[in-house]
Amino acid sequence: MKKVKTSRTERRFDSKTLLVTGGAGFIGSNFVHSMLKLYPNVRIVNLDKLTYAGNLDNLADIGCDPRHEFIRGDIRDRELVQNTFEHVQGVFHFAAETHVDRSIVDAGEFVLTDVFGTFVLLEALRRSPQVEFFVHVSTDEVYGSRDKGFFKETDPLNPSSPYAASKAGADRLAHAYFVTYGAPVVIVRPSNNYGPYQYPEKFIPLFVTNAMEDKPLPLYGKGTNVRDWLHVEDNCRAIELVARRGALGEAYNIGANDERRNIDVARRIVKLLGKSRDLIKFVPDRAGHDRRYAVNCRKLRALGWKTEIAFEEGLEKTVSWYVENESWWRKIKEQSAEFKSFYAEYYKDRK
Repeated sequence: MKKVKTSRTERRFDSKTLLVTGGAGFIGSNFVHSMLKLYPNVRIVNLDKLTYAGNLDNLADIGCDPRHEFIRGDIRDRELVQNTFEHVQGVFHFAAETHVDRSIVDAGEFVLTDVFGTFVLLEALRRSPQVEFFVHVSTDEVYGSRDKGFFKETDPLNPSSPYAASKAGADRLAHAYFVTYGAPVVIVRPSNNYGPYQYPEKFIPLFVTNAMEDKPLPLYGKGTNVRDWLHVEDNCRAIELVARRGALGEAYNIGANDERRNIDVARRIVKLLGKSRDLIKFVPDRAGHDRRYAVNCRKLRALGWKTEIAFEEGLEKTVSWYVENESWWRKIKEQSAEFKSFYAEYYKDRK
């Protein structure tokens, strides 16, 4: 692969075929929707294994759109990945195991998917000279915890959980392919996302749906851990912008700079739903629980991005979405044996 320049250029997506890995998951499906709305002549190839968190219901409204092709497959399948790369001009890599609690129980699957799966994609990229860019979606959790100040893209990565470590490994592998092979890679590190279609094992959808069912809201420790909450639509706009204008070989933090304690988010959720705070139940903290994530986003803002959805507005919209789409999450929580078995096991000693 020929070395590429790091200078920033405006890349165009219309009339091109783009690969989205993990496009049936939470952020991936939102991104597919946003790109199809934004570019009338774009074509999306959506590669997803449909693990427990991949959900074709997330794509139901575009199932008949001729611009969207869904392929059920594993990013670790070298032959499938290589064949898919031969027909695309750009790649957005969302596919990953992402839940910290699950990584504590079974770290191996995270290494295989997040690190080895990314390796397979990067090898295919190296053999596909027509691919103009590869956006690797990392996470702010690769930096670890920070009591004060904000992480810059040049700060060392210091992950705490097996999940964050696997993402850090993939992050640095992607960068290494740029340095060593000149692969057209750009990295994004978003903060905690929330919004529609988020699998109800994550904090906000779990608490919203549990509150709707009058079930306990299991809050780790004293609920003082701090997160910077970023609405998924703002995140999708940032990723599109970085792919279009970001410099290859660079990393870009994505954050709303709207920090909230977990206890305050939990209280706001029960208030929006008209429920009692008594539903909030403190449970023993999880191992290696980072206290605070915070990223400096000046580099991204210099490209022209800013948040459009404030947290209060976004949370209200998100709660309303779960209220209005009860059949979507009930199908998961009531019919998914995988969901029920994991939470029965994980929380049996946390009541």
